[in-house]
Amino acid sequence: MTRPAPSLPPPSKKRKIQKESEFTKSIQRLEEQLTAAAASNGSLNPLADLLQLAFTAGDAQDTSKAIYALYRVFVIIISGGKLGTGGDEAAKVVKAWLWDRLNAYVDFLCGLLKDDEKLLRISALQILFSLQKHLSSASSVSDSQPQFHVSQFRKIVSALLLCPASRRSTQGNDGVLDADVLQLFHETWYSIHDDVRWFFLREAGTLITNASVSEHPDLPANLLAIMEGLNTFPTEKEELNAWWVSELGAKPPKPKPSQKRREGDDAADDDWRKFFEDDTASKDADKKKPGARLHKLTIHQSLHSLPSHRAVFTRAWLALLPKLSAVRDVEKSKSLSSRALSVMHRGVMPHLTRPVLIMDWVGGCVDHGGSIGLLALNALFVLMKEYNLDYPSFYTKLYAFLDRDVLHSKHRARFFRLTELFLSSTHLPATLLASFIKRLARLSLSAPPAAVIMIIPFTYNTLKRHPALMAMIHRPADEAFVDPFDPVEPNPLLTKAIESSLWELNSHREHYLAGVSTLTKIFSEAFTKPSYAMEDFLDHTYGTLFDADATRKIKKEPPVALEMGKHADLFSGEVEVLDGDAVSELWSFAI
Repeated sequence: MTRPAPSLPPPSKKRKIQKESEFTKSIQRLEEQLTAAAASNGSLNPLADLLQLAFTAGDAQDTSKAIYALYRVFVIIISGGKLGTGGDEAAKVVKAWLWDRLNAYVDFLCGLLKDDEKLLRISALQILFSLQKHLSSASSVSDSQPQFHVSQFRKIVSALLLCPASRRSTQGNDGVLDADVLQLFHETWYSIHDDVRWFFLREAGTLITNASVSEHPDLPANLLAIMEGLNTFPTEKEELNAWWVSELGAKPPKPKPSQKRREGDDAADDDWRKFFEDDTASKDADKKKPGARLHKLTIHQSLHSLPSHRAVFTRAWLALLPKLSAVRDVEKSKSLSSRALSVMHRGVMPHLTRPVLIMDWVGGCVDHGGSIGLLALNALFVLMKEYNLDYPSFYTKLYAFLDRDVLHSKHRARFFRLTELFLSSTHLPATLLASFIKRLARLSLSAPPAAVIMIIPFTYNTLKRHPALMAMIHRPADEAFVDPFDPVEPNPLLTKAIESSLWELNSHREHYLAGVSTLTKIFSEAFTKPSYAMEDFLDHTYGTLFDADATRKIKKEPPVALEMGKHADLFSGEVEVLDGDAVSELWSFAI
């Protein structure tokens, strides 16, 4: 007879459930004791026991209950003014002990940002910023002036960028900021509140300047992930209107030229702001608004100053960019540099105090070549066009990118987009442009059909924009013609391309692909058609070309048979070979 299955869980499961219940009751009991003690100025020693429960909890749910209980207790302690300055010696000892417990709690929360459980990561970040608000408000009340609790916030910044391991994790820490933490930080604080963004940029710039990439290899990637997602940077003073610490939203006193900075405003840390004085002073002079120098503003005044926001933004990027190139992993360094360059011209340069400050890093990326050099050329062109950077060798650098690899690269479309932009000016010398289209024409001889289809409309647009180049398609290239073009000359002004012809493109009239040969015939017609829209030709591949040819409407049926002569009889095997007909001779041999 078989024994029936028990209706109750096994004893081990029962003991586990009982243990979890006791853990929850312990947390509730300690929280009640601490709440009552805070209200009656009693002993807060149970705080150490509650911290120990949070540190030793094995289950994520238990840890969550413990950290929220601690949060509620610390909010009561902070709001009650028990962490403020002043008091007798005994009170100072108690406050020092409470600060030690709070710091241990904050360190534990910072570690939870890299916990295996998503719930704990999100909860830890929310609690950290809520504590930041309560600590800052309490400091504002005790100091009678708006304050932002910097020491607490530095721990948050360090946790976001250095990603210390969680005390609960048993596996190794990869040191990379998790996507859910990054998204929450961006959407809730960094992209919304001006005070959080200002202090983050300031502290992050200091951290990455002093940190070693060899010791913290993921630090540049973490900071870049936060910086590149910023798309709401203020451009007008009126846009500085969102504050996480509400006390900081109060209008500060107007700065005075002789104003001295208060002690406690981190004067030593802000000496770097003198570096940005020239730009700010010139703008103030243009607007005829007197004011204190940027590095003499108080923290409260700086938060309400748009030039100050631009200054911390500039400093953070100037500190980050060299670190991207210093990453030991070459492929990772290329990837990070490429990401930074992708947002440089739209999301970074317009907000820098002096965009030319990044010239050295951008120039180094141009010298690197490849896709990074191509993106860097775009940033360099923006610096020249919009910020008056003098870079005489720009087109020589661009000309060096015209090699066989660029027409076989996956970044080919991006290259042509940028090259068309760089060569769009009608003030460029014809000698320079002749070198570019001649070099592309020469490269087209060994290029895939998709690249040739890009080169032809690109050349047509250039010729139409610069009539002085029309001689290159009208110059006859007979057997006696010697091409004067020098393909190894690095200077596009000295290649003698203007004296040559585009015979290479003319050869594509016999291209095996009908689309290429048909498109090439545009050079033998009158230049009365409008310029081509390059976007229509940049996304072609072997697949799209095959699909276009396979679905093309056939107007004239192709020949499928060969007429060999009126006396040919293939069935009898008797063939009358016509004089001089090589095909008939081969056919008769086969029979």
